[in-house]
Amino acid sequence: MAQKQRPGSSALKTGSLSDDEITQKLQLNMPLGPPPSIPGIDTQLDKYLSVDWLKKLSIHDIDKSQKFWPRSPDPDKLLRTETSPVSTTIHAIRDRMTGELLMLKEKPLLNSGVTAKNSLSLNRAPGPLTESVRGNATNYPFLPGGLEKTDEPSLPSTDTADPCDFNDLFSVPAGFDKGMTFDKLSLQGKVSMRGKTADVSTLISAWSSDESSDTDNDSVDGEQQTADKTVDDDNLDDLVPSVDYPVLQISQAIISEASRSLQSEWVEHVDISAPVRDFHTRIPDMAHKWPFELDVFQKQAILHLEQHDSVFVAAHTSAGKTVVAEYAIAMSKRHMTKTIYTSPIKALSNQKFRDFKTTFGDVGLLTGDVQINADASCVIMTTEILRSMLYNGSDVIRELEWVIFDEVHYINDEDRGVVWEETLIMLPQHVNIIMLSATVDNVFQFADWVGRTKKKKMYIISTEKRPVPLEHFLYTGNSRKSNNEMFLLVDSNSQFTTKAYYDAKKAKDERASKHSKQFGVKSTRGDPKQDKSVWLSLIDRLQTREQLPVVAFTFSRKKVDDNASMLTSVDLTTAKEKDDIRYFFQNTIQRLKGSDRRLPQVTLMRDLLFRGIGKHHSGILPILKEVLEMLFQKGLVKVLFATETFAMGVNMPARTVVFNSITKHDGTQFRELQPSEYIQMAGRAGRRGLDTTGTVIILCKGDVPELPDLHRMLMGKPTQLVSKFRLTYRMILNLLQVESIEVEDMMKRSFLESNTQKQTSALTERLHTLQTSVHIQHRSKLNCIMCDQDMDGYYKCCYQISQLRHQIMEYGIKSVNSGKVIHPGRVILLSIVSYSASLIPAMILHISRSNTLTVLALCNVGDASTLASSVTMTTAHDKYDVDPYSREIFQPRGACGWSIFEIDVGVLVRVTRRSLKAQFDKILDDHKKRQIPRFRDDPPGPSVSTTSQELLRLVEQGGDNLYSVDLVKEFHIKAIDWAEKANRLQNLQLTIQTFVCINCASFTEHFKIANQRNKIMNEISELEYKMSVESLQLHPKYQDMLKVLRELRYVDDNDTVQLKGRVACSISNRELLLTELVFNNLLTDLEPQEIAALLSCIVFTQRTNTEPELNASIKQAIDKILAVTTQIDSTQDKYKSSQASGFNKEEDDITENLNFGLAQVVYEWARGMPFAEITKLTDVQEGIIVRCIQRLDETCRDVRSAARIIGDPILQEKMEKTSSLIKRDIVFAASLYTQG
Repeated sequence: MAQKQRPGSSALKTGSLSDDEITQKLQLNMPLGPPPSIPGIDTQLDKYLSVDWLKKLSIHDIDKSQKFWPRSPDPDKLLRTETSPVSTTIHAIRDRMTGELLMLKEKPLLNSGVTAKNSLSLNRAPGPLTESVRGNATNYPFLPGGLEKTDEPSLPSTDTADPCDFNDLFSVPAGFDKGMTFDKLSLQGKVSMRGKTADVSTLISAWSSDESSDTDNDSVDGEQQTADKTVDDDNLDDLVPSVDYPVLQISQAIISEASRSLQSEWVEHVDISAPVRDFHTRIPDMAHKWPFELDVFQKQAILHLEQHDSVFVAAHTSAGKTVVAEYAIAMSKRHMTKTIYTSPIKALSNQKFRDFKTTFGDVGLLTGDVQINADASCVIMTTEILRSMLYNGSDVIRELEWVIFDEVHYINDEDRGVVWEETLIMLPQHVNIIMLSATVDNVFQFADWVGRTKKKKMYIISTEKRPVPLEHFLYTGNSRKSNNEMFLLVDSNSQFTTKAYYDAKKAKDERASKHSKQFGVKSTRGDPKQDKSVWLSLIDRLQTREQLPVVAFTFSRKKVDDNASMLTSVDLTTAKEKDDIRYFFQNTIQRLKGSDRRLPQVTLMRDLLFRGIGKHHSGILPILKEVLEMLFQKGLVKVLFATETFAMGVNMPARTVVFNSITKHDGTQFRELQPSEYIQMAGRAGRRGLDTTGTVIILCKGDVPELPDLHRMLMGKPTQLVSKFRLTYRMILNLLQVESIEVEDMMKRSFLESNTQKQTSALTERLHTLQTSVHIQHRSKLNCIMCDQDMDGYYKCCYQISQLRHQIMEYGIKSVNSGKVIHPGRVILLSIVSYSASLIPAMILHISRSNTLTVLALCNVGDASTLASSVTMTTAHDKYDVDPYSREIFQPRGACGWSIFEIDVGVLVRVTRRSLKAQFDKILDDHKKRQIPRFRDDPPGPSVSTTSQELLRLVEQGGDNLYSVDLVKEFHIKAIDWAEKANRLQNLQLTIQTFVCINCASFTEHFKIANQRNKIMNEISELEYKMSVESLQLHPKYQDMLKVLRELRYVDDNDTVQLKGRVACSISNRELLLTELVFNNLLTDLEPQEIAALLSCIVFTQRTNTEPELNASIKQAIDKILAVTTQIDSTQDKYKSSQASGFNKEEDDITENLNFGLAQVVYEWARGMPFAEITKLTDVQEGIIVRCIQRLDETCRDVRSAARIIGDPILQEKMEKTSSLIKRDIVFAASLYTQG
């Protein structure tokens, strides 16, 4: 046999063969074929490109081709459903002693089938990954901490045994495995765990007797014995015998300490006066370390963070509150949990993102239009974003360990303060809270509300003084010659110097006098030349004394621009600093397109910055403000003119702070600065570690401010946190979607109702006491045939007469025409039952401004002091303590006495038709004189005696003299409701004479019994009302808003949220208006540019004098929008009750709040016009235009979400296009803080 040639031996030697021929020859020589190999990239690509379906795709319309995929119909799929989750599990039952497996038992799974659509539980199944951060408007929120409710339904037991064993019902309660045999255990053997320390022998005997009784019970029934021996593997507590284990050592000191802690159950003020010497011993391995020594308040805060306590840090500006936040972030990184840092404004969020990213690295940012690293361990966001995440059930909340509320005093903001309250209420129980704030006046009250609401203790940590003390000056100079006129008003020890004020006033007056002698009297207020001279002299002084940089607060954007522009001759930077500024500015502006780099504002800002001058307000472009802030932090900006918004930001201290004025316009009027506002801005003075003191200067360009105003502003109390809680339609609809959380729960837990929360336990205890008392009262009847019939009805009639009479008298005495009826000399009748059952005649002597009447009343001789004290008792008596109705008029026994005293309108029963003339001043002077001890026994003056005799004579005559005047006629009561009350009072006075009980011989005694009983019943009703939801301050408004939602079909008659309501829940601003626009199909037929122009009316709030030029289509759409808003307004007006204090500011009069002043600008911007061109179409400043368009993008996303919910693809596509048209160039330039 010929020898086989080795594969490839000869072929490989033939160099003329190609690679394919060589491969083919090799494959033929292999008996089993070639070995498997990975195909090359060319082969894979050829195979991929050769598929038939790819050739059918259109190369011109790839998007449309991707939307339609062929699929075959499958009707059987409609008959198949997803498998239900397992609702039970198997548990092993073992012998207690040996561990032997006895049986398997089926038990229900509590969280089976629980999802974000039906449960508040943290154990529910996670939602889709795309909704993990922001959640979904249809999700349930997680159960708020402190809310004593649960959404988990009670699951039935799977045990088939009879739940009630009637054989042992006397000793074993229904549903219990074991009970108690009273005949085998002496009561003396039981030990009360609520008393003091028990004797050890007594405890042991009680324990032994209890065990023996269990043994005897077990031997009675074999099945019971088996059950007692078995234990559930998942419930180890069953291994412990069911005995009340005694606590052997409870000292009286511990009990007293516990009782003391109950006095401040939810809040504790941490003492920072003593140093923490064992800090590093208690925390040997800190989560984060700093290169400097921590202050005492920072150490105390960190100690409590390590114990997972919630803290409220109220410290002075620049004290270092951020250290507390940084440590919480470091702890969450160590624990692999999450921290959310909330800020009041978006700009502050961006700044904090840069700072924390430099420190920790793993930091995210979440705002309306930016989402960066949302899965980070620390995410920074605005408080509105966190509130939305809580309502939408974001899965991020599960991993949340800390929530840090920075600048929490922003809760005082009129429009946005409610966001902080909502967020605090909605946080789940497992989330710990850190609140950072400037010093506030009522920190204890606010922390107590948070702790009581969340059912967790809050620890208050506050600083006693600033790390860098401040010195406050008055500056009266106006030139370089007078720039030394600076007067120290408050020194670094916070001592107010009155002499400095008068020195400043004297210097100002002397210069004004000199000027008037030389040039005549001329006001310098508002003179630009004089303003420039003042600023030049001040800057020269500060530069000479090395007191730069300076922040000059001015409360007008126009004034800020003018002040910065007038300093053309000032140059404060060196050549090196100019190069640094030019390099940084040019690199930053390179991010903008060509035309945007040449904007007038950009050019002006560049020129100012080169000279070390800056300006900062809402009209400046955001990117320029960030450039300015960064240069200021580097010390390259020496003089910064800013509005008060600059004080609300990150720590940017200066050496000096100057106030251009201490008056501001708050939107309605000019007023002086509040102490809290002044402290917030002045706190920017003084750089820690660089300055020994901070300098605050108040310019006196015109007159020196008044001394009381300065003292109040400089020495007044700091910010006081006040609730701005209000109801919004979105809040109501969000909560109506969740059955387990009611809107009333949110209102009850608001800071607005904090005082009611505190009183709940006391009211409950008082209610229980009264209910017990009234139960005893009901057991005893009056045992009188006459009084048992209608005594309670008589009491109610007397009570109504008393209330109506008091209301009408109060209304009448405050009316314009009261002087014709209630005046000195008018004879009146008083009800003072504690002195006499009859009506006391009196005459008015004087009427005070507080409507208190000084009267002269008749009495028995020697009873003057008794009558006066009886009046005091009657005025201070319980409002439910009713006097029996009387028509008899008192007449003295024997000689007539009199008494002069003050009364409230509550004891005034009747205003008669008669008036007497008297010398009222002499009577009052005589009365005042006789109040002096040494004149007390002097005889009364003749005027007093004469007047009392005339009054007695009038009473004795009787008849028509003492009839009541017609209150409606005399008081000129024209209001229908008050006229009805007066008519009802007259009818009740006639009806009361028909009661049978008034004829009883023991009427007075029986009425006292009925009065006491009904008084308790009325007080019970009042307490029940106070503890009910009807007593909530916003409850009437809530009912009105519910009626509006029903009328507009957002909810049905059962308050179930409908489709319109679900759409409104997904909209963050003007939810009713936008929802109506979507459902009325007013946007679908418009072009994207026109939609953008129309929706600008929702986000633009500034005033403008420019009238926009709009096309016919937009004008027609505006008319339709106004028709919708008119319908909403009319519906709100229809259901606005008198009890409610009106609807919310942004929802009341929607038509008036719409502003189309920027519609043309937005329309042209959406059409592609450059930013430099659109600024010529309006007088609105560039920064406000940018902010409006940015907010417009958020509104477009809301409408797009609404279109997705209702299934309108056309509107959804148009809104996406609208967003893409306006998101360009300088308006949406990325923040410098997020770009590194």
